Amino acid sequence: MKPVQLTVDNIAKAIFTVNRHAKTALNPSFLYLLKKKAIEKLLEEGKAKKVGLHFSRNPRYSQQQSDVLVAVGDYYFHIPPTKQDFAVLPHLGSLNDSYRNPPARMPLSEAKALLIAYTGLKEKPEQKPKRLTRPVFKRLGDRY
Repeated sequence: MKPVQLTVDNIAKAIFTVNRHAKTALNPSFLYLLKKKAIEKLLEEGKAKKVGLHFSRNPRYSQQQSDVLVAVGDYYFHIPPTKQDFAVLPHLGSLNDSYRNPPARMPLSEAKALLIAYTGLKEKPEQKPKRLTRPVFKRLGDRY
C-alpha cells in the first residue's frame, strides 16, 4: 500500500470513510474522535469552513437540536455546535436530502492511518474483558 499524501481532498475522503464506518462500528468512539479532531484541525488551518446550522435528524432527549455543517473540499460533515456558532452562523433549517457527498473509495485502515498521521492521535489497544469466574453453587445449608 503506497502512502497517501496529506491533501485536503484526501483528508476529506478519509473523514468520509471513517464517518461511514463509525455509524455501524461496534465501538465507534475512536472513529468519531478522529473525525472531530481532523475537522477541528482543518478549521484552525483555514482549510475547512463552517457553512451554517442544520436541525439534527436524531435529536437527543426528544428536543430540537442543531448541528454545524462544515465544508471540507467537496465534502460536507456535521459536528456539534458551540455557543459561539449559534451567534455567528446562519440557520439553514432542515437537512437537504437531495445532496449527497461524492463517493469515496478508500479502505478504512488507510483512512485511519491518514487521519492518525494528520491529527497525531494514537489508538489505544483494545483491552480484553477480564475473565469472569464461574459462580460456585452450594446446596442449601452448606457453608463452604
